[in-house]
Amino acid sequence: MTSTVPAPAEASTDPAATSPATATASVLTFRSGRWIDGWDAEDPSQWQQQGAAIAQRNLRWSIFAEFLGFVVWQLWSIVVVSLPAAGFAFDTTQTFWLISMPSLVGATLRFPYTFMVPKFGGRNWTMISAALLLVPAIGLAVCVANPNTPFGVMLLVAALAGFGGGNFASSMANITFFYPQRKKGWALGLNAAGGNLGAAVAQFAVPIVITIGAGASLQLPLAGLIWVPLIVVAIVGAWLRMDNLGNARSDLKASFAALRVPELWLMALLYIGTFGSFIGFSGVFPKLIADQFPAFSALPIGGATLSLAFLGALVGSLARPFGGRLADRFGGSVITIAAFVVMALGALAVVLTMPLDNFWLFLSFFLVLFVASGAGNGATYRMIPTLFALRFGAADGHSTAGDVSAQRTAAAALGIVSAFGAYGGFVIPQVLGFSKTSTGGYEAGLLWFVAAYVVFLAITVGVALRGRRRGVRI
Repeated sequence: MTSTVPAPAEASTDPAATSPATATASVLTFRSGRWIDGWDAEDPSQWQQQGAAIAQRNLRWSIFAEFLGFVVWQLWSIVVVSLPAAGFAFDTTQTFWLISMPSLVGATLRFPYTFMVPKFGGRNWTMISAALLLVPAIGLAVCVANPNTPFGVMLLVAALAGFGGGNFASSMANITFFYPQRKKGWALGLNAAGGNLGAAVAQFAVPIVITIGAGASLQLPLAGLIWVPLIVVAIVGAWLRMDNLGNARSDLKASFAALRVPELWLMALLYIGTFGSFIGFSGVFPKLIADQFPAFSALPIGGATLSLAFLGALVGSLARPFGGRLADRFGGSVITIAAFVVMALGALAVVLTMPLDNFWLFLSFFLVLFVASGAGNGATYRMIPTLFALRFGAADGHSTAGDVSAQRTAAAALGIVSAFGAYGGFVIPQVLGFSKTSTGGYEAGLLWFVAAYVVFLAITVGVALRGRRRGVRI
């Protein structure tokens, strides 16, 4: 069934509610399967009368589905800490592969996921991508229930958790279509922060759930099973409350154009340094605490245990929108420079204080590192449209988006850069695992990251100086 509704009126699915005579440029047409044609978020009348309410409803369910994606994406980083107590005997290299494999797959899936919304529709793909989360969640429960599960099977199921990492790209692409340019920053910031919080919630909830009332044993299968009902809610919620936009179209031409722009590769490198650090350290933090300070890895809370590892992902997630807001005011390069300075100093402070065997110093400096990486996420993302607007001839890329070609290319670049940044979630655990096996500790690996942050800092300073010479903020 199809119905046509002019923007000043309430949305109706009754074909008799309107007639062709009432059709205007602001008309929305509602088709079966919750498809909407004629969407124009830039039309003030349509946005005020109907668009804002529809966009906000879709944003809420998008955040919830993406939140669960991050939860599933991070489950193995939490579970590996408890595998020895459950009877599994994996060495250090195998353990770090279980931690890093979801990020490798999730980062790779972000490339095709970017184009799934235009192909299937935002509502439909949210349902599909949420349903795919059931596979790694249930698969984890089956694997960890039997200590004799082969490592190869464990690694395969850990790889399937990458479905959750891919969700970010499609979720962000979907919400981009719903909001006008003047509101996209805030909407995308909320969508990203809501998803990132999934890592913190998982790291907070899973240790409690698997130990509460367990006595001498662990209920490891619950680490995956507790999310199954919420995933079902997300599927049903998307089915009932989300929409597909008929004018959401992929732009392969813009994607190929973005790949030819040097700024894309520059920003991909910097985003590996910011978001890659956030997701990489989020994944490895429970393992670092368990190895360095085992007494603090599982703090007793009533009849359960709690890990403070969730604090890292929590503060990093909350810092992201503030980094973007500061970048709006002062320029993305300025805030990114500050982020890399603090990240380098934070990582160096962790290395210098580790011989003191003081957990609270270790935790405090790592939280500083998380806050800086989270703020850097938002600031680095803010630099992308600015650089592309300047590349395509805008006089001031910070305050003007440039022509349509620049905007489309910048939008494509955002998705591509987000995919490259997620590879940091694979690199960081692998580097730290190599440091542990080759030197017996994590200090060498952390020092390598300090050096990397100095390099990223120098690159960002160069970008900022280039903008200053042109009299613009980047």
